[in-house]
Amino acid sequence: MDLPVMPPVRPMLAKSVKGIPDPAKFEGGLLFEPKWDGFRGILFKDGDEVEITSRNTKPLTRYFPELVEAAREALPARCVLDGEIFVAVGPRLEFEVLQERIHPAASRITKLSEETPAGFVAFDALALGDDDLTELPLSERRARLEDALRHLTGPIHLTRTTNDPAEAEGWFEQFEGAGLDGVMAKPLAAPYQQNGRTMLKIKHARTADVVVAGYREHKNSTPERPLLGSLLLGLYADGELQHVGVAASFTEARRAELIEELQPLVVPIEDHPWGRWQEFLTANPDRVPGTQSRWSTGKDLSFTPLRPERVLEVGYEHMEGRRFRHTAQFKHWRPDRDPESCGYEQLEEPVNYDLRKVLS
Repeated sequence: MDLPVMPPVRPMLAKSVKGIPDPAKFEGGLLFEPKWDGFRGILFKDGDEVEITSRNTKPLTRYFPELVEAAREALPARCVLDGEIFVAVGPRLEFEVLQERIHPAASRITKLSEETPAGFVAFDALALGDDDLTELPLSERRARLEDALRHLTGPIHLTRTTNDPAEAEGWFEQFEGAGLDGVMAKPLAAPYQQNGRTMLKIKHARTADVVVAGYREHKNSTPERPLLGSLLLGLYADGELQHVGVAASFTEARRAELIEELQPLVVPIEDHPWGRWQEFLTANPDRVPGTQSRWSTGKDLSFTPLRPERVLEVGYEHMEGRRFRHTAQFKHWRPDRDPESCGYEQLEEPVNYDLRKVLS
């Protein structure tokens, strides 16, 4: 492989902002795009040679043979594209299904490539032909990208864009129903800056009242100075406390305070609502806390069970099935809330939206 831009490439990053920004405040204006919820991927193609690398420059090629074949057939002979790998189930993105595609067994990879095929949505061009485009402004890179990819019909797609902040606001509200993550805003005058946070991301911000059901100790915890690593959170459904996610970002001082504060609530696992899950040794549909999955092999996932008496308000972005998609943010304790009143019905549900409309 001999391209104007060669691996490793660390993709351009984004910083979070609240609300759709005003393009007039940016030299050259802004380009808005949907924010895809998948694996970031840099795709390199030189003739029949195709490589895909992750945000951290790790190889992804072997896991997505259907994308390699699609790139050989549909993309320009020589190109380097920045984009997102996704899996759709019916009319929406499904990140958990995408995660299952990372598997060590070649036979399993082949099977999943047929059962849950991935797509790739391109949103930037680093090189086309013999031209390195990284020093060009986004406005020129986008024009070159459209000329090169306008014929695509899938599974490789060209992301849609708009210069209209009102349309971007509409996308922010609508596209979540198709499993998307928000909206991106990119300065049109900016070159491609590897690993630089020159883009902006606008994501959904919500709160929920959850039950604190346990904790895990921090990796730096010692018997002399115990530190809390993460809080295990629950919500009630049909009278059962379900594991819904974790809250984990604290200062060292706060970790020490929290673990001491929670000691009076520690109970034997047999007296805990999740005690019946002791029998599980592998990951399972209920996401039982303390069990292993392909993503956590080798990690200590044991936890200290707590009487489910404390309610906490957390911030979250969106749900993945019945769990928080990302780590929740600790807001404050809610001593005024009854734990049994903390159920799924409080969570905002986006209106369903067909992913095919986003890709069209």
